[in-house]
Amino acid sequence: MEIKIGITDVAREVTVESDEAAETIEASLRESLTRPDGLFKVVDNKGRIVLVPTRSLGYLDLGQPNQRQVGFGRA
Repeated sequence: MEIKIGITDVAREVTVESDEAAETIEASLRESLTRPDGLFKVVDNKGRIVLVPTRSLGYLDLGQPNQRQVGFGRA
């Protein structure tokens, strides 16, 4: 799944590919937002950890689950 993270005062969004389910990521975000100095944590496909302070979090865009594309044409 492609996750786009918008961070305040940063021009470009951070894009992460993750195997985690959307529900798991959403639950993690909700839990981190309950703390005043919370950190939102997501793990990408390669095992790297991305941490974003919740006070700097602008938005989170959860894309569709990854699907293998067959051929060269667009769907």
